[in-house]
Amino acid sequence: MDNYAIELLHITKVFPGIVANDDITLRVRYGEIHALLGENGAGKSTLMSVLFGLYQPEEGEILVNGKKAEIKNPRTANALGIGMVHQHFMLVQNFTVLENIVLGVETAKHGVLQMEEARKKVLALSERYGLNIDCDARVSDITVGMQQRVEILKMLYKDNNILIFDEPTAVLTPQEIDELMIIMQNLKREGKAIIFITHKLNEIKAVSDYCTVLRRGKCIGTCDVSTASVEDLSEMMVGRKIDFHLEKAPEHAGDAVLTLENVTLKSERNPNKNILNQVSFSVHKGEILCVAGIEGNGQSELVRVIVGLLKQNSGKILLNGEDVSHASIRYRNVHGLAHVPEDRHKYGLILDNTLEENLAMRKYFRKEFQNHGFIRFHKRHELAEELIEEFDIRSSEGAKSTARSMSGGNQQKAIIAREIDSDENVILAMQPTRGLDVGAIENIHKNLLRQRDAGKAVLLVSFDLEEVMNISDRIIVFYEGEIVADVRPEEVTVNELGLYMSGSKRKGAVK
Repeated sequence: MDNYAIELLHITKVFPGIVANDDITLRVRYGEIHALLGENGAGKSTLMSVLFGLYQPEEGEILVNGKKAEIKNPRTANALGIGMVHQHFMLVQNFTVLENIVLGVETAKHGVLQMEEARKKVLALSERYGLNIDCDARVSDITVGMQQRVEILKMLYKDNNILIFDEPTAVLTPQEIDELMIIMQNLKREGKAIIFITHKLNEIKAVSDYCTVLRRGKCIGTCDVSTASVEDLSEMMVGRKIDFHLEKAPEHAGDAVLTLENVTLKSERNPNKNILNQVSFSVHKGEILCVAGIEGNGQSELVRVIVGLLKQNSGKILLNGEDVSHASIRYRNVHGLAHVPEDRHKYGLILDNTLEENLAMRKYFRKEFQNHGFIRFHKRHELAEELIEEFDIRSSEGAKSTARSMSGGNQQKAIIAREIDSDENVILAMQPTRGLDVGAIENIHKNLLRQRDAGKAVLLVSFDLEEVMNISDRIIVFYEGEIVADVRPEEVTVNELGLYMSGSKRKGAVK
């Protein structure tokens, strides 16, 4: 008989209007990386939330080390050796790294926190697993990749032996993903049981031993990763064959519709440092221009400046030939600029509003959707139903679902549907496929190509080099707030791009 670390047996979890987990069984051994694969909304995170005590199942039971366990909350899960790195990190932003790691399991003597012993243990763990961190840095001041290290150390500090990674690579750069893969393999060699939730098939092939596939709340099956191809896994996940080769018609670039001229943005914390330094480029009708670079080199600030969330210190922004450097966000939105933001929760959605209300945010003030200031609700509902159908947006209660209740991938689909439907002629998309499954990525890439072929300009900011190379007509590479290369994908290799991204190589930018 197998000695399993955890066994989820016949788990069923129901929410209003949807069966999120339908009679699912999952078994994981120690010393094993077991991938959990599925489309957005397939029930992966829900199943892991049941294991971690965030949800209680309607049916089924959980065995930990062969014994039945009642996991009522995360504290119970931690006591049983179960830890979880959530897709959206659970860190206190104004606490230090060390304070976040010990939070909930602090040691006190006579009412005084004993942090020195904790510091020694954390530093020992960070050295043992290659998780270098600064214990005294505030979480708000460190990179996303570093925040993930803090989450992993939180689990190890609590001596967790069953580790759940929920979409751990969705917010990482390629270099950080490689580091995480090594860390997971080291944890496996230590005998930890690891559940790895991901959409990325190449990552499953790289580190996983077994893979269980969920589709629309049901378990499709478990396979040995060593004998399953990427095509096999993708077909199990979406129920059809995925075309991994992106067919692109020849580019027919037209006039420039978005131009930046010597845009400079100074750092608020250090006025002597430029976050953006004399940035100049144009995006043309009928082209996809990709901005590549390691995260934190000014790409996020570039997007915020273009949409009007940040004000540049000098330089011009021209939209369809008009200087919009001092224009409002609304003005830019209705004069040609659509925006798929990096942070869907902070900038993309009103989470407590319905899907229908979120989908209409670009249009509710137009004549078609209001009469003398009163919203025409039937028109708004018709729009939502059309976009839900066209972009395959899944939720428990359709157009009336709250955005907060939807899976991250379906939230992203809603934003992309709304922005493409706005029919502006410049689409500015930052990380539009982050956290999406291969089927959804295929759909979004085809939609972006359709917009390009219809004569629209697409400015795509991506940290996924495979995506950059596959979909772009032209690539500009950012390093420390400057453009260090302007190249075409057929003229450059991934390795060369990596050299540009690290600042090791520069090429004179072309306009």
